[in-house]
Amino acid sequence: MTPFDWQRMLLDQFPPLFLAEVALRALFAFAAVFVFLKVSGRRGIRQLSVFELVIILTLGSAAGDVSFYEDVPLLPVAAVFITLLALYRLTVALMTKSHRFGGWVEGRPITIIRDGIYELRSLDQLQISADEFFMELRQQGVEHLGQVRLAILETDGEVSLYFHGPDEVRPGLSVLPPEHRPTFRQVPASGMYACTRCGFPHVLETGQEQPCPRCHNPHWARALTSLRSR
Repeated sequence: MTPFDWQRMLLDQFPPLFLAEVALRALFAFAAVFVFLKVSGRRGIRQLSVFELVIILTLGSAAGDVSFYEDVPLLPVAAVFITLLALYRLTVALMTKSHRFGGWVEGRPITIIRDGIYELRSLDQLQISADEFFMELRQQGVEHLGQVRLAILETDGEVSLYFHGPDEVRPGLSVLPPEHRPTFRQVPASGMYACTRCGFPHVLETGQEQPCPRCHNPHWARALTSLRSR
Protein backbone atom coordinates (compact mmCIF):
# COMPACT_ATOMS: atom_id res chain seq x y z
CA MET A 1 0.00 0.00 0.00
CA THR A 2 1.31 3.42 -0.97
CA PRO A 3 1.10 6.04 1.80
CA PHE A 4 -0.79 9.24 0.96
CA ASP A 5 -2.31 7.70 -2.16
CA TRP A 6 -4.92 10.38 -2.88
CA GLN A 7 -6.91 8.16 -5.24
CA ARG A 8 -7.26 5.52 -2.52
CA MET A 9 -7.95 8.10 0.20
CA LEU A 10 -10.60 10.02 -1.73
CA LEU A 11 -12.41 7.49 -3.95
CA ASP A 12 -10.55 4.18 -3.73
CA GLN A 13 -11.79 1.96 -6.57
CA PHE A 14 -15.01 3.91 -7.19
CA PRO A 15 -15.46 6.08 -10.27
CA PRO A 16 -16.12 9.82 -9.81
CA LEU A 17 -19.76 9.34 -10.86
CA PHE A 18 -20.29 7.29 -7.70
CA LEU A 19 -20.37 10.61 -5.79
CA ALA A 20 -23.62 11.41 -7.55
CA GLU A 21 -25.04 8.05 -6.42
CA VAL A 22 -24.00 8.82 -2.83
CA ALA A 23 -25.81 12.17 -3.09
CA LEU A 24 -28.93 10.37 -4.36
CA ARG A 25 -28.71 7.80 -1.55
CA ALA A 26 -28.33 10.57 1.04
CA LEU A 27 -31.35 12.34 -0.41
CA PHE A 28 -33.34 9.10 -0.18
CA ALA A 29 -32.29 8.60 3.46
CA PHE A 30 -33.14 12.20 4.35
CA ALA A 31 -36.54 11.97 2.67
CA ALA A 32 -37.32 8.66 4.38
CA VAL A 33 -36.49 10.00 7.86
CA PHE A 34 -38.39 13.24 7.17
CA VAL A 35 -41.49 11.36 5.98
CA PHE A 36 -41.30 9.05 8.99
CA LEU A 37 -41.25 11.97 11.41
CA LYS A 38 -44.09 13.74 9.63
CA VAL A 39 -46.32 10.66 9.36
CA SER A 40 -45.63 9.48 12.91
CA GLY A 41 -46.63 12.86 14.35
CA ARG A 42 -43.38 13.28 16.27
CA ARG A 43 -43.06 15.99 18.90
CA GLY A 44 -39.98 18.14 19.50
CA ILE A 45 -36.59 16.47 19.74
CA ARG A 46 -36.22 17.52 23.39
CA GLN A 47 -39.39 15.51 24.08
CA LEU A 48 -38.02 12.16 22.91
CA SER A 49 -38.91 9.23 25.15
CA VAL A 50 -36.65 6.18 25.45
CA PHE A 51 -38.85 4.24 23.00
CA GLU A 52 -38.79 7.06 20.46
CA LEU A 53 -35.04 7.49 20.86
CA VAL A 54 -34.56 3.80 19.99
CA ILE A 55 -36.70 4.28 16.87
CA ILE A 56 -34.71 7.36 15.80
CA LEU A 57 -31.36 5.62 16.36
CA THR A 58 -32.51 2.63 14.29
CA LEU A 59 -33.62 4.99 11.53
CA GLY A 60 -30.26 6.75 11.65
CA SER A 61 -28.38 3.47 11.34
CA ALA A 62 -30.42 2.42 8.30
CA ALA A 63 -30.06 5.88 6.73
CA GLY A 64 -26.29 5.84 7.25
CA ASP A 65 -25.89 2.39 5.67
CA VAL A 66 -27.86 3.23 2.54
CA SER A 67 -26.02 6.54 2.15
CA PHE A 68 -22.45 5.22 2.14
CA TYR A 69 -22.41 1.54 1.20
CA GLU A 70 -22.77 0.75 -2.49
CA ASP A 71 -23.87 -2.84 -1.79
CA VAL A 72 -26.94 -1.78 0.24
CA PRO A 73 -29.97 -1.62 -2.10
CA LEU A 74 -32.69 0.97 -1.54
CA LEU A 75 -35.81 -1.20 -1.35
CA PRO A 76 -34.76 -3.30 1.69
CA VAL A 77 -33.96 -0.07 3.53
CA ALA A 78 -37.39 1.29 2.56
CA ALA A 79 -38.86 -1.90 4.04
CA VAL A 80 -36.98 -1.16 7.30
CA PHE A 81 -38.53 2.32 7.46
CA ILE A 82 -42.04 1.01 6.74
CA THR A 83 -41.65 -1.71 9.40
CA LEU A 84 -40.46 0.82 11.98
CA LEU A 85 -43.36 3.14 11.15
CA ALA A 86 -45.86 0.27 11.57
CA LEU A 87 -44.21 -0.73 14.85
CA TYR A 88 -44.31 2.86 16.08
CA ARG A 89 -48.01 3.28 15.20
CA LEU A 90 -48.91 -0.08 16.79
CA THR A 91 -47.02 0.73 19.99
CA VAL A 92 -48.63 4.18 20.26
CA ALA A 93 -52.09 2.61 19.77
CA LEU A 94 -51.40 0.06 22.53
CA MET A 95 -50.11 2.80 24.82
CA THR A 96 -53.31 4.79 24.24
CA LYS A 97 -55.46 1.82 25.22
CA SER A 98 -53.36 0.64 28.17
CA HIS A 99 -51.87 3.10 30.67
CA ARG A 100 -49.91 0.25 32.24
CA PHE A 101 -48.30 -0.65 28.91
CA GLY A 102 -47.63 3.04 28.21
CA GLY A 103 -45.94 3.44 31.58
CA TRP A 104 -43.78 0.38 30.92
CA VAL A 105 -42.69 1.62 27.47
CA GLU A 106 -42.16 5.33 28.16
CA GLY A 107 -41.83 5.38 31.95
CA ARG A 108 -43.73 7.61 34.34
CA PRO A 109 -43.04 11.06 35.78
CA ILE A 110 -41.13 10.83 39.08
CA THR A 111 -41.42 13.31 41.93
CA ILE A 112 -37.90 14.27 43.04
CA ILE A 113 -38.54 17.17 45.43
CA ARG A 114 -41.58 17.74 47.61
CA ASP A 115 -41.85 20.77 49.91
CA GLY A 116 -38.15 21.59 49.68
CA ILE A 117 -36.68 18.14 50.43
CA TYR A 118 -35.76 15.18 48.28
CA GLU A 119 -38.00 12.15 47.93
CA LEU A 120 -35.64 9.43 49.18
CA ARG A 121 -37.19 6.62 47.14
CA SER A 122 -36.74 8.67 43.97
CA LEU A 123 -33.08 9.31 44.78
CA ASP A 124 -32.42 5.62 45.33
CA GLN A 125 -34.34 4.62 42.21
CA LEU A 126 -32.80 7.11 39.79
CA GLN A 127 -29.23 7.25 41.12
CA ILE A 128 -28.98 10.74 39.67
CA SER A 129 -25.93 12.95 40.01
CA ALA A 130 -26.56 15.79 42.46
CA ASP A 131 -24.21 18.14 40.57
CA GLU A 132 -26.06 17.61 37.28
CA PHE A 133 -29.46 18.05 38.92
CA PHE A 134 -28.29 21.17 40.78
CA MET A 135 -27.14 22.65 37.47
CA GLU A 136 -30.64 22.09 36.06
CA LEU A 137 -32.15 23.87 39.08
CA ARG A 138 -29.72 26.80 38.85
CA GLN A 139 -30.56 27.25 35.17
CA GLN A 140 -34.20 27.64 36.19
CA GLY A 141 -33.42 30.31 38.77
CA VAL A 142 -33.33 28.15 41.91
CA GLU A 143 -30.82 28.98 44.66
CA HIS A 144 -31.92 26.44 47.28
CA LEU A 145 -34.40 23.59 47.62
CA GLY A 146 -36.61 25.50 50.05
CA GLN A 147 -37.84 27.59 47.12
CA VAL A 148 -39.22 24.49 45.38
CA ARG A 149 -42.66 23.14 46.23
CA LEU A 150 -42.53 20.31 43.72
CA ALA A 151 -39.94 19.03 41.21
CA ILE A 152 -40.98 16.31 38.76
CA LEU A 153 -38.67 14.43 36.41
CA GLU A 154 -40.66 13.96 33.20
CA THR A 155 -40.38 10.94 30.91
CA ASP A 156 -38.38 12.98 28.37
CA GLY A 157 -35.73 13.84 30.97
CA GLU A 158 -36.88 17.42 31.54
CA VAL A 159 -37.52 18.68 35.08
CA SER A 160 -40.79 20.51 35.80
CA LEU A 161 -40.59 22.89 38.76
CA TYR A 162 -43.38 24.38 40.89
CA PHE A 163 -42.34 27.04 43.38
CA HIS A 164 -43.41 28.18 46.83
CA GLY A 165 -44.88 31.66 47.05
CA PRO A 166 -42.73 34.38 48.65
CA ASP A 167 -44.41 33.85 52.03
CA GLU A 168 -44.00 30.06 51.91
CA VAL A 169 -40.27 29.73 51.16
CA ARG A 170 -38.58 27.61 53.81
CA PRO A 171 -34.93 26.93 54.74
CA GLY A 172 -33.35 24.70 52.13
CA LEU A 173 -30.19 23.08 50.82
CA SER A 174 -28.14 25.34 48.56
CA VAL A 175 -27.80 24.18 44.93
CA LEU A 176 -24.75 26.37 44.28
CA PRO A 177 -21.44 24.74 43.25
CA PRO A 178 -19.33 23.15 46.05
CA GLU A 179 -17.04 26.18 46.40
CA HIS A 180 -20.12 28.21 47.41
CA ARG A 181 -21.64 25.44 49.54
CA PRO A 182 -19.18 24.28 52.24
CA THR A 183 -20.21 21.12 54.07
CA PHE A 184 -19.61 20.14 57.67
CA ARG A 185 -19.69 17.03 59.76
CA GLN A 186 -19.25 19.10 62.91
CA VAL A 187 -21.01 22.43 62.44
CA PRO A 188 -18.95 25.57 63.22
CA ALA A 189 -21.79 27.70 64.62
CA SER A 190 -25.36 27.39 65.79
CA GLY A 191 -28.02 27.80 63.15
CA MET A 192 -30.20 26.13 60.57
CA TYR A 193 -28.47 23.52 58.43
CA ALA A 194 -29.66 21.28 55.61
CA CYS A 195 -28.73 17.64 55.02
CA THR A 196 -26.52 17.39 51.94
CA ARG A 197 -28.23 14.17 50.84
CA CYS A 198 -31.96 14.71 51.31
CA GLY A 199 -32.16 18.45 52.01
CA PHE A 200 -33.86 18.04 55.40
CA PRO A 201 -33.46 21.30 57.43
CA HIS A 202 -32.46 21.00 61.06
CA VAL A 203 -31.26 23.34 63.83
CA LEU A 204 -27.77 22.42 65.09
CA GLU A 205 -25.67 23.87 67.88
CA THR A 206 -22.02 24.92 67.72
CA GLY A 207 -19.74 21.89 67.45
CA GLN A 208 -22.67 19.51 67.20
CA GLU A 209 -22.15 16.33 65.21
CA GLN A 210 -25.39 14.58 64.35
CA PRO A 211 -26.61 12.41 61.47
CA CYS A 212 -29.70 13.53 59.58
CA PRO A 213 -32.80 12.20 61.38
CA ARG A 214 -34.41 11.51 58.01
CA CYS A 215 -31.70 9.73 55.99
CA HIS A 216 -28.83 9.35 58.53
CA ASN A 217 -26.37 11.28 56.36
CA PRO A 218 -23.67 12.88 58.62
CA HIS A 219 -22.89 15.92 56.43
CA TRP A 220 -24.59 19.30 56.58
CA ALA A 221 -24.53 22.63 54.74
CA ARG A 222 -25.88 25.95 55.91
CA ALA A 223 -29.55 26.25 54.96
CA LEU A 224 -30.52 29.25 52.84
CA THR A 225 -33.77 31.21 53.14
CA SER A 226 -33.46 33.66 50.23
CA LEU A 227 -36.39 34.32 47.89
CA ARG A 228 -36.21 33.69 44.15
CA SER A 229 -34.95 36.67 42.20
CA ARG A 230 -36.89 35.71 39.07
